Amino acid sequence: MTDVVARIAMWSGPRNISTAMMRSFENRADAVVWDEPFYAHYLAETGLDHPMADQIIAAYESDWEKVAARATGPLPDGATVFYQKHMTHHLLPHMDLDHLHGLRHAFLIRDPSRVLTSYIDKRAQVTLEDLGLPQQQRLFEVIQARVGKSPPVLDADDVLADPKGMLTALCSALDIPFDPAMLSWPAGLRDSDGLWAAHWYGAVVASSHFVVSDRAVKEVPAHLTELLSAAEPYYQALRPHRLRPT
Repeated sequence: MTDVVARIAMWSGPRNISTAMMRSFENRADAVVWDEPFYAHYLAETGLDHPMADQIIAAYESDWEKVAARATGPLPDGATVFYQKHMTHHLLPHMDLDHLHGLRHAFLIRDPSRVLTSYIDKRAQVTLEDLGLPQQQRLFEVIQARVGKSPPVLDADDVLADPKGMLTALCSALDIPFDPAMLSWPAGLRDSDGLWAAHWYGAVVASSHFVVSDRAVKEVPAHLTELLSAAEPYYQALRPHRLRPT
C-alpha cells in the first residue's frame, strides 16, 4: 500500500446507491465514514430550496476550507480508511481542489433514467446541475490529468449485479484490502447519517445489503425527456472507464 491511511473521496450524483456504498464501507472494522461534508456550504452559498436546508446549514460546518482540512486530516485511533461520500454538485467553482490533496478519488455513476425517476420521487424540480453530471465529468478529467491515469469508476448497476466482484475491484484500485464485511450491514439509521437521511434515505435505512433493483427502468416523464437527453452524454463519457468485477 502507498499510505498507511486511505482517505477516499467517492464522487457521485444523487440517487446513485451512494448511501449504500457508505454503509458498505462503514461496516469495515478499519473504517470511518463522512456523509456529504460539503452539503452545508453548498446550501449556504447557493440558497437553493432543498428539504431541511435551514436545519442543515445550522447544524454543520459551512466553511468549505475547514471541511477540506478535516477531510485530509487525522483519523480516529484504530481507523485506517476514511470513506467520504461526496456529491459532485457540492464542489462549487470557487473551491480549490488543491485543498483535497492526498485523497484517493473514485467516481460512482448510474444510468440517468434510473437517477431521474428516483430523484423526482423526492424532489419535483430538477436540473442537469442538480444531478451533478457536468460537474462529475469535469472533476473526473481534472483528477485524470493530475494523476496521469483514469481514477476508479463504478457503475451502480454493476455493483448491484455483483457486489463482491465490484467491491473487490474497487478496493484493489484504491490500494486497500477487500473486506467481506462490506457485503452486508445492520439495517437502520446511523449516527454518521446526515440530518437529510430523514428525507432521502428511506430505502437504504431498511436495507441490510445491496439489493438488485427492478431491471425495468421506469419511464421518464415526458417533461423530463430533454433533460434525460442532456444527461446521457455525461454518463456515457465516464462509462468506458468503469471497473470490471474481480
